[in-house]
Amino acid sequence: MWFKQLTPFVLLEKPEARHLEESLGGSWFVPPQGLDRFSEGFSNPVPFDFDRAVYETEGRLKFCLKREEKILPSGTVNTLLTDKVLKIERNEGRTIGRRERGELRWQIIDDLLPRALTNTSRIYGIFAGRYLLVDTASRNRSENLLVKLREALGGLEARLPHTKQSPGSLMTEWLLLGECGGGFELDCDVALRGVGNVAPKVRVSLKNLTDEDVVRHAQNGMTVTELGLVWRDRIAFVLTDELTFKRIRWLDTVLEESEGADDAQSKAYAEQIIMCSMLEIMLAELLEQLGGLTE
Repeated sequence: MWFKQLTPFVLLEKPEARHLEESLGGSWFVPPQGLDRFSEGFSNPVPFDFDRAVYETEGRLKFCLKREEKILPSGTVNTLLTDKVLKIERNEGRTIGRRERGELRWQIIDDLLPRALTNTSRIYGIFAGRYLLVDTASRNRSENLLVKLREALGGLEARLPHTKQSPGSLMTEWLLLGECGGGFELDCDVALRGVGNVAPKVRVSLKNLTDEDVVRHAQNGMTVTELGLVWRDRIAFVLTDELTFKRIRWLDTVLEESEGADDAQSKAYAEQIIMCSMLEIMLAELLEQLGGLTE
């Protein structure tokens, strides 16, 4: 699978494949039981190998954190609560106070939970070179994955990349210059934020970013928070000021490299190797443009 979003972590150590397999297997996903609202655990990262927690390609280790959450529509809970309150008030001739109303609400939720439908989500990570690549741009989701990894492994030295120049500063420079450094090029989307208690925000889409009316926002002191970029005609994405990547598009020059695969297993193997290789090289080049990592 091709990642469509990305949060990279820098690794100070990388777990061995066997240790990772054993550790994640010991924290295997179990569906939420009884009154549990949700459950999280590790699961098979590929659809053709259901008993393995790790999928390895040339030293790159892919894994999956699965979450199943029970769905309790608020409208349903509120309707049942209203009916119950009216019934009590009518039968007992008294008014239900706020505290008792809250207790009744939790009773209804506890009654519904064992029978509730569930929503399932998965988040994938890959240990690749010096990075842990996580397929989300959400800081909360990526850090939750890291917490679960550390719990399973008994610790993991990994951190978000802190660079000598901030991503927002570099992206603003590139917008003002009308060109980027390294193998990066401006695409057609940008978001900027001003300063002050109520900071103004501007978002531009599908437009030439060298146009005067776009650049003027940065000239007037606004800072770029998101910038559409293309890297070496291979990957297009939106870079954020938190050094996360949104709306990743793998261009034809990359996708064509995996087209020769004969079956699902061969395709997954090829895609993981190609994707990780491209991301590792691109990240190294971007970090260099940002002045490297701070100590």
